[in-house]
Amino acid sequence: MKKQFTIILLMIAFVANAQISANRFFYELTFKPKKDSAKTEKVMTILDITKDKSLYRDYTMVAQDSIVKVAVEEMQKSGVFKDMSKMITMPKFAFKIEKEYPGMKETYLDRISSGFTPVQIGYNEEPNFNWKISPEKEKIGDYDTQKATTEYGGRQWTAWFSTNIPFQDGPYKFKGLPGLIVKIEDKDKNYSWVLKGNKKIENFEELSYAEKISPGGGGKLTIVPREKFEKTMAQYKKDPFATMRPMLTKEIMDRKMPGSEMTVGEMIKKQEKMTRDFYDANNNPIEVSGPYRVEY
Repeated sequence: MKKQFTIILLMIAFVANAQISANRFFYELTFKPKKDSAKTEKVMTILDITKDKSLYRDYTMVAQDSIVKVAVEEMQKSGVFKDMSKMITMPKFAFKIEKEYPGMKETYLDRISSGFTPVQIGYNEEPNFNWKISPEKEKIGDYDTQKATTEYGGRQWTAWFSTNIPFQDGPYKFKGLPGLIVKIEDKDKNYSWVLKGNKKIENFEELSYAEKISPGGGGKLTIVPREKFEKTMAQYKKDPFATMRPMLTKEIMDRKMPGSEMTVGEMIKKQEKMTRDFYDANNNPIEVSGPYRVEY
């Protein structure tokens, strides 16, 4: 009996410590940041698929995990503030999209600052992609694909999917085809995702190092109706530091950052300008219309 009890405890410990594995698919996204310009940019995005769900996000911060970790550890040891904006490339897209398996219910997440603490705000959605599958086929890279079209978010989309990759998933919110989406773009090529490769992640972690060291693992998550989400994000983009400003007394603003000649006020002013410039330079959203769409 004692031996059986020990075996049960070992089994429980094994399950508790079992590492989650994921299939990571790399999508190169070519997009037009500004709606009145033909200029395009490129960024690598990832779709991580586990047995329970998928997670789509910008790969930029995940790819810099080791750089961020070294910089943070150096600051902790020296006690000297270091402006990480000079060494870290910030992501073009801060949002994440989770799809639960097998039901494929979606959660859209984004981050904003509330006072001195980052928070995550999101909404649940079950978008209906009315796919029209065509008999047309095409070889894209190493993948044999088939064509499908749909309309979503005010844009007309053409997708190419592969039945050889048995996931009814894809980048961004796209899903529901009988195979993984290998390529998808809108009619005017504002946004175009192309699958560039994949690999197995044995010890998969959802949070990047930067998120893990942030208060609450990147911020407390609040799920709200999409209408409220859109209005909240619109207000935030107009004035990113609105909730923080009442807390910033002159005494706080005049303090020097540890080991730096830069004051708290100067740092916040710099961050505010960077945030405003970012949103001004990225005013061509993936979804241009919808029942809750708010112009930022």
